[in-house]
Amino acid sequence: MQIERVLMVDDDASIRKIGELCLSKVGKWQVLMASSGQEALDIGPAFNPDVIILDVMMPGMDGPTTFKLLQENAAVAKTPVIFMTAKVQTHEVEGYSTLGAAGVIGKPFDPMKLPEEIGRILAKANY
Repeated sequence: MQIERVLMVDDDASIRKIGELCLSKVGKWQVLMASSGQEALDIGPAFNPDVIILDVMMPGMDGPTTFKLLQENAAVAKTPVIFMTAKVQTHEVEGYSTLGAAGVIGKPFDPMKLPEEIGRILAKANY
């Protein structure tokens, strides 16, 4: 899968800044940031991302709820979603997979390896 556009959704401004820097500079991808699930729903579909990186724990609308609502939008329904979370116990990761996530990236993550990890997850999930 050729990745050109990434939507990253996280309520933490420092995570968004680090994510934007490493995805745009290391990954050489066009990146759109959203600070909430609602913002992702509002701006994500028009951006036409190749992959969505979605924080699990956010105030208001959490990642799994955002994911379900994104799947209801035809513009992004088939876009692979990778959850990003500190909750990486086996049963939690299995739960994200059951929802239909392409994979999970644990927090904290290595910014320099984030694009590589995204590529690896998508390849493993056959995207």
